[in-house]
Amino acid sequence: MKQGQIQQLKNLMQNLQQQDTTDLRDQIVSDIYARTEEIVTQTVMLPENKAQHEFDRRLDNVLTSRWLGYPIMMLMLGTVFYLTIAGANLPSSMLADFFFWIEGYLTTFFLWLGTPAWVHGVLVEGLYRGTAWVVSVMLPPMAIFFPAFAILEDFGYLPRVAFNLDRFFKKAGAHGKQALTMSMGFGCNAAGVIACRIIESPRERTIAIITNNFVPCNGRFPTLITLATLFMGGAIGLAYGSLVATAVVVGLVLVGISVTLSVSWLLSKTMLRGIPSNFTLELPPYRKPQFGRLLIRSVYDRTVFVLKRAVIVAAPAGIATWILANIQVGDASILQHTALFLDPFAQAIGLDGYILMAFILGLPANEIVLPILIMSYLSTGAMTEMSSLVELKNLFLSNGWTWLTALCMMLFSLLHYPCGTTMWTIAKETKSTKWTLVAILLPTSIALSVCFLVAQTVRFFGLV
Repeated sequence: MKQGQIQQLKNLMQNLQQQDTTDLRDQIVSDIYARTEEIVTQTVMLPENKAQHEFDRRLDNVLTSRWLGYPIMMLMLGTVFYLTIAGANLPSSMLADFFFWIEGYLTTFFLWLGTPAWVHGVLVEGLYRGTAWVVSVMLPPMAIFFPAFAILEDFGYLPRVAFNLDRFFKKAGAHGKQALTMSMGFGCNAAGVIACRIIESPRERTIAIITNNFVPCNGRFPTLITLATLFMGGAIGLAYGSLVATAVVVGLVLVGISVTLSVSWLLSKTMLRGIPSNFTLELPPYRKPQFGRLLIRSVYDRTVFVLKRAVIVAAPAGIATWILANIQVGDASILQHTALFLDPFAQAIGLDGYILMAFILGLPANEIVLPILIMSYLSTGAMTEMSSLVELKNLFLSNGWTWLTALCMMLFSLLHYPCGTTMWTIAKETKSTKWTLVAILLPTSIALSVCFLVAQTVRFFGLV
């Protein structure tokens, strides 16, 4: 090669490096696939399942359509949430009744042993009752949500979701596979963080890890569903209450996805600059879900795993909460003193001191935020089971709640710092104290800012 040609190539390479070559890379990949399809068409005879092949293409034209793909995604998401909301109430109530029936026998057993009251309080009213609440609240929704989600996955729909969202993540400077890791976060944010290993680029993997917390995990769904049912669905009536609550939860999920994209864009332009790498996704064929294998996988690999994690972290949290609620300093417990100290700041963001304290104590597991809050309001010194949703709403109203309080608590639950398990997982996956702190402080600051703006705006216009 002549010296002039070498210099010309060097100049071309320098020009390419100075430009955004994303479109060029996409064009190269598209041309490769177009040429491959042309060769396949000319040389390969489709087998007898040609009808299935054509069916897949027609279905893809609908599910990945620019106009129909997104409404269908929302419909699918809404259906899964509606089934979870409408189907989990009765099993949760039955489990709660069962566990608290057992508690009666445990109390009788401790009285028979003659143990001190504080031993019974720590082990039964703290440890057992907190764990029982977590199981009764978490198990039924997970038993519905995970299999329903697995059906969509086994059918082959989730890769189409990733395909639809790829352009948004690309514009945000992130990787298209983040759509898949984000979907995993709906079950468990810790599992979503681990799933980020499928992203090859360290920069884009870090973005996905930091932002995975903005989609609500299974531990936050009980809080979102309960408050949406009480204050949004309850305002409409029984006939359409579940539909309204579902719409509110879907809306919150969309807020979480929007924040995920916004923060991904911000990180890609500041702390984690770079050009997004290519994401070539080959859509698998649609297939009939294998319900037996699917049920086993979703129950044992997901439901039991997440439930076990929640119980492990919730048990000591129940003990700590009981201790704080039963050690008196003057005429109030430590829990009450702390809540009163936090109250002015909490009121500014649409909450109160007890709600903020419940989130702090609920750091190990988001599932125990509501039980801690109920216990604090009742000042019983033990986690308490409410006998009905009406009773629970009356308790909140008697403590000064409005629809704004419920909305701000849902937004804070959606956007705030990760749970203890997810924090630990982030530290293990990033092997970096810096990025672990960013993953904690960034969502916390966003949650505080959003709640402050919403609360102050609503109060300024006198809407409460």
